[in-house]
Amino acid sequence: MKMTAKAKLSIINRMAAFLLLLAFILLGAVTLSSGGGKAQSEETALDRRVKKFLESRRYTWHDMNVPESDGQILYDLIIKHGYRRALEIGTSTGHSGIWIAWALSKTGGRLVTIEIDEDRYRQAVANFKEAGLDHLIEARLGDAHEIVPALPGPFDFVFCDADKEWYRNYLEAVLPRLEAGGCFAAHNVGQGRGSRWLQPGIREFLDYAYSQPELETTIDSRSRSGISLSFKKKTPPDF
Repeated sequence: MKMTAKAKLSIINRMAAFLLLLAFILLGAVTLSSGGGKAQSEETALDRRVKKFLESRRYTWHDMNVPESDGQILYDLIIKHGYRRALEIGTSTGHSGIWIAWALSKTGGRLVTIEIDEDRYRQAVANFKEAGLDHLIEARLGDAHEIVPALPGPFDFVFCDADKEWYRNYLEAVLPRLEAGGCFAAHNVGQGRGSRWLQPGIREFLDYAYSQPELETTIDSRSRSGISLSFKKKTPPDF
């Protein structure tokens, strides 16, 4: 069957239109890539500074700091969910705070962190500055028992690594100001309520977290110390 000149012209026009559309798509991709070049270079500069700092201190994080693997878990969690308003209960000398603030530097967020011990607080502040993240962190010296209930919030990410007997109280205080989709993460919970040995207060905290209908609580098994993740449901629970 012979194709008419008109039919050939129609096919050519369609091909030309398709190629033009493809060119616009590719041009748009290149524009987006180049448009983000400056921001990417700024992030990379900060990344290099933070990585250099963490590498120089890799084997010095004692004094109740989280291990590097747990810091990475917190970092990944914040990036994945795009959290921006973070609270840390228990700064120690700043290892976890650095991982949290590093992630927040990519989401456009800020961190409020609380430490009761003055020596640890001062060391943490110095570490935040050396890592280049101090502009993203509001470090507070004082008793979290008093400070946490008074914080206005709201928060979309909370990391609790303080006195274990008070974990439940911290969750109770923060829960009304935890945004839907937000997460309350708690350190040193072992592998959950079934663990043979738990620090005093942890079982009571986990029982309370699991009992809340507005929370979905799991244990991150990647952490040797155990990190519980309690996500606040985005839809109201049925009563």
